This record gives sequence, C-alpha cells and structure tokens, in this order.
Amino acid sequence: MSYLFTSESVSEGHPDKIADQISDALLDNFLAFDPESKVACETLVTTGQVVLAGEVKSDTYLDVQSIAREVINNIGYTKGEYQFSGDSCGVISLIHEQSQDINQGVDRATKEEQGAGDQGMMFGYATKETANYMPLALDISHRILRELAVLRRDGSSIAYLRPDAKAQVTIEYSDDNVPQRIDTIVISTQHDPFDSDDTRMLKKIKEDLINILIPKVVAQLPEHIQKLFNDKIKYHINPTGKFVIGGPHGDTGLTGRKIIVDTYGGKGAHGGGAFSGKDPSKVDRSAAYAARHIAKNLVAAGVAYEVEVQVSYAIGVVEPTSILVNTYGSGKLGLNDGEIAARVAEIFDMRPFAIEQRLKLRNPIYLETAAYGHMGKEPKMLTKVFESPYNGKVEREVELFTWEKLDYVDKVKEAFGI
Repeated sequence: MSYLFTSESVSEGHPDKIADQISDALLDNFLAFDPESKVACETLVTTGQVVLAGEVKSDTYLDVQSIAREVINNIGYTKGEYQFSGDSCGVISLIHEQSQDINQGVDRATKEEQGAGDQGMMFGYATKETANYMPLALDISHRILRELAVLRRDGSSIAYLRPDAKAQVTIEYSDDNVPQRIDTIVISTQHDPFDSDDTRMLKKIKEDLINILIPKVVAQLPEHIQKLFNDKIKYHINPTGKFVIGGPHGDTGLTGRKIIVDTYGGKGAHGGGAFSGKDPSKVDRSAAYAARHIAKNLVAAGVAYEVEVQVSYAIGVVEPTSILVNTYGSGKLGLNDGEIAARVAEIFDMRPFAIEQRLKLRNPIYLETAAYGHMGKEPKMLTKVFESPYNGKVEREVELFTWEKLDYVDKVKEAFGI
C-alpha cells in the first residue's frame, strides 16, 4: 500500500536560522584568526535584540557585535518596518571562557589523543533517491526556499517578499519505497502589505508562487523527478492568511532549534545534538559530518541503496564507543549490517582528531552550512576574507562541505570486493 512522507525546510530569514548563521559566523571568525579555538556559541534573536552567549577558548578577540550585524544585514533584515534590522538592533554579548573541566578532556599531549568533546550518539544518512544522496522531500523543500530567496533579492518578478519563510513537501511513495508523485506543497512566506484587500493580496501571492516560483524549482530537477509534479498537487500558500509580521519580531529564534531541517528531514535518526556555533572538537558536529561521509560513500560504492550510520562517544575518550550501520534491508552484497559496520570501522578512522584532519574541519567553513541544510551541498573551494579591528585582515582558501566528497568510494569498493 502506498504511503505519504513529509519534510520541511526554513529560509535563511527564519528566526532560528538567523541565530544559527550568527553563531557560525562567530565560529568562522574565531577559527580564521586562531584555528585552535574551542567555541560553543549560542544566539537568541527577538524584537530589536540579539543575545550572544556561550563558552570560548581562543587566543583571538573579536568584535562580535559587528559580526552579528553583518550577518543580519546580509540575510536581508535592513528595513525598520521589519522591527529587526542589523543596523539598529541591540547586541548583547555574554560569551565567557570555556570550562577547564571540559577542556581537559579534549586537549592532550598529542593531538591524535584528543578526546571527544562530549558524550552522545550521532547519525549520518544517504540514499540513492536523489543525485546528491539526500531524501527527496527535503531536497525539494530546500530548493523551494533557496529559489524564493533568489526571487526576493532580485525583486523583479516578485517584489513584495520578505526574508522569513518555510516550505514543506509531501510525497506519495509506492509500497516498495519509490516516489510516485508530489501530493502537497506548503509555503508560508513573509511579505510586504502591498494591498489593502487581504483576500486579493493572498490570491496574488498564491498565483505568483505557483506560477513563478515552482516552475523555476522544477526546472532544476532531473526529468524523472519533474514527472512527479502535476496539476493535482495540493498547494497551501500562507494558509493562515497574511504574513507581514515575521522574523525575530514575530517569533524568537534560537541556535540549534532546526536540527531535522539541518540533516535529513525526518529520514533516518538524529542523536539530538545541534551543529551551529560548535567547533569540530564537539563530536555533535564533526562526527555527524563524518557519519554522513561514510553513509554517502557506502551508497555511492554500491554497498546498499540506503544507509544510516550511527557512531557514539564518551566525553574525553579517544575511540568511539560504537559504530552501527543500518541498510534497511537494501544491502546488495549479501552481508549483514554488523559485518558492514566492522569493515567501516577498518576503513574510516573515527577518532575526533582524525575526523578533523580528514574533513579539514579546523577551517572557517561553517557559515555556509547554517541555512538550507548541512548535508547534500556540493563541495567547493572558496577564498574567504576576514577583517577585525583587533587582528587585522586574513584571507583563507578553504574547502566547503568536504563530508560530501565521494573520495572514499574506491577504498570502500576495495574493502568490500566490489
């Protein structure tokens, strides 16, 4: 019997995502000027206010207020009528030094002996459902909001868009887990009050998103996915009515509150740890990236159609306490999941420092992760420039999304005899 599966995404202007981006911008600046920085930055945004908190161990000092304001302005909160603007909001910093009790479990005599920054379990997931090995409903949700942001910034075809938005996609699957059609698309977007008649205004928004936005999204997709779109899709566009009040004025935002949006949209499992604002000694982040890297390379190598990887740690302990692989019965080699996991442990060094080195995580690469998902994006080289009134100017060439590389496919094939 067929079934429905749903995933959602939120825009870069959503309050929680503003908080994530500020936290990761602070992290990037710390790492740019001191790559050995230990950082755990949390951000709260609300009407006219930003609160920065957390623990940092670093040899550098930053103008954190200016960094936060720049992020907010770049997102698009630049107008007074939004009741939240990078130029006018208050920014309060409550950041303090990292606890030595925590730090002693991470820093060791040799870097290879670095312990995990916390206990917990982390998950990675990959599926052949899409070209980027991501769940389809989440991939489409992200695409809708990325394209909506492009339209907002361009302003030529839809001039009234504001930064805050959410999207949700429901897909019908056959009983053998093959996508059959798009059942429902939900989009809520903040907008200017461009018409005194609310009914007429909402009709215009719905028509524009269905006739302008959705075709642009569909055009990005491969032909077999395009066929899932049809004239029977149920659209809910701003279903509660007008959405003028939004962003931090409409809803307080916090770092780390969109962990399912950040990962796999509800497919697979999640260990509960957020990513943004955390340096890679925090395995909540680094091990989740490493688990995605493993899962993606296993699927790409042909070990299984779908793979979930779980890894767990004890705080201060070097080796992981467990590695688990779940292929959901989609394995192609006649091996059980325990046998696959044992070989994975031989191929991939999952000690925290080894993960940092393999994925080049002690670089300022994190702001780009903080909206539209940490997984599924294309790896790329980028030159980033950081300026500080205290540290001068540095230029860093970095590689983004290293955990998305298929650089272990040959090693996996060799280990599994493929």
